[in-house]
Amino acid sequence: MEKFRKLVAIEPVGLEPDARRALRSYAEEVVEYDGIPADDEEIVSRIGDADAVLLSWTSSINARVIDRCPGIRYIGMCCSLYSPESANVDIAAAEKKGISVTGIRDYGDEGVVEYVIAELVGCLHGFGGQKPWFGRPSEITGLKAGIVGLGKSGGMIADALHFFGAEISYFSRSEKPAAAAKGYKFLPLKQLLAESNAIFCCLNKNTVLLGEAEFESLGNGKILFNTGLSPAWEEKPFLKWLDGNNICLCDTASALGAAVPDSPLLSHPHVRCIGASSGRTAQASVRLGNKVLDNIKAWLSLS
Repeated sequence: MEKFRKLVAIEPVGLEPDARRALRSYAEEVVEYDGIPADDEEIVSRIGDADAVLLSWTSSINARVIDRCPGIRYIGMCCSLYSPESANVDIAAAEKKGISVTGIRDYGDEGVVEYVIAELVGCLHGFGGQKPWFGRPSEITGLKAGIVGLGKSGGMIADALHFFGAEISYFSRSEKPAAAAKGYKFLPLKQLLAESNAIFCCLNKNTVLLGEAEFESLGNGKILFNTGLSPAWEEKPFLKWLDGNNICLCDTASALGAAVPDSPLLSHPHVRCIGASSGRTAQASVRLGNKVLDNIKAWLSLS
C-alpha cells in the first residue's frame, strides 16, 4: 500500500495515542501542530509541501489556501462531514485540483444525548439551584418534545426522550417511516414549535430554520436546545424570544452564536451554556480515530 510522503495535522485533531501512533504507518513523515492556526497565512505555512492534511472543526481550508498549497492530494476532516455546503473545507475548490476530501460522522452522538438528558432533567426537576421549569419538580414523562432534524443525533435524542415517556413530534425534510413506526408524529415546523414544550434543534452546521415567524409560533414558556455546531436561528428574533419566559440550552458557545469570549449571551439569565463539547468524550475520541484511520487506509488502498 502506498504511503503519503508528508502528512500534516494543522491543529490538534482529537486522536487518541494509539491512533496517533498508527498514523506513522501511512506516511513517511508526520507533523502534528499544537494550537489552532490564527489565519490563512499560518495554515499555508503549516501545510508547506505536505501531500496530506488533517484538520478538525476549529479551522478551515478555503480555496485560497488550496491554491497556495499545490502539493496536497488528500484532506482528512477529523470532524463531521454532512454536506459540502456545511463543511469547513472548500470541497468544490479541492475537487477542481484533484484533491480528495474525506470526513466522518456519528462519533460523538452518545455524549450529546447524555448532555441533553442531563440538562433537561435538571431543568424540569430544578436541580443545581434552578427553579423547576413548570413550577414544581416534573419528569420527562408526558413532555411534548419537538425534534427539528431527525438525523442520527436527532433520532437518538428522540429515542432517549421516548424511553423516558416523552411524546415525540418531529420536523425534517421528509417524513420518516421508521419514526412513524415508533409512534413519532411528523408535523410542519410552525405547528411543531407551537405544540411542543421543549424543542431540540439537531441540524447540520450553518443550517438556519428559525426566524421571526418561527419564534412567534414557538411562543413563551418554552425550552430550546441546540445541539448543532452553529445557531439554528436568526439572531435578532432569537434575542427577542429570549427576553420572554424562555430558556435556551447549548453545550458550546459556537452553538449559541457567542463565539466571542465576552459575548453577553454567555451571561444571559435565560441561557445555559456549559462551554464544552458534550460529544468530546473518551469513547468518542476512540471512534473518531478509528474512522479517520479507516478513511486514510481506504484512500491509500485505491491510489
